Amino acid sequence: MAIPKVIVATIILSLLVLHHQVQAIQTNQVTSNAASKTAYTPRMDCGGACAARCKLSSRPKLCKRSCGTCCARCNCVPSGTYGNYHECLCYARLTTRNNKPKCP
Repeated sequence: MAIPKVIVATIILSLLVLHHQVQAIQTNQVTSNAASKTAYTPRMDCGGACAARCKLSSRPKLCKRSCGTCCARCNCVPSGTYGNYHECLCYARLTTRNNKPKCP
């Protein structure tokens, strides 16, 4: 009678371990799917957006260079040639070493 009890105990223990492994795999798949959905954000055309932003600037090369840096970091450029920083808060928060706004 002792042998069947050992076999039953081994089977139950194996099923518990298998169940735990299946739950861990399912949890990992759900986490990776959620991360992959949020991780992909399409990159915007910084060149075109900065050209439009800087078209009225008195120093267009400097404006496009700083706008391009800001766009690469934030992946957004506010509309229009001036202001509208509420559209892209990251763009508005970037500053130079002297705490002046970096982005035109």
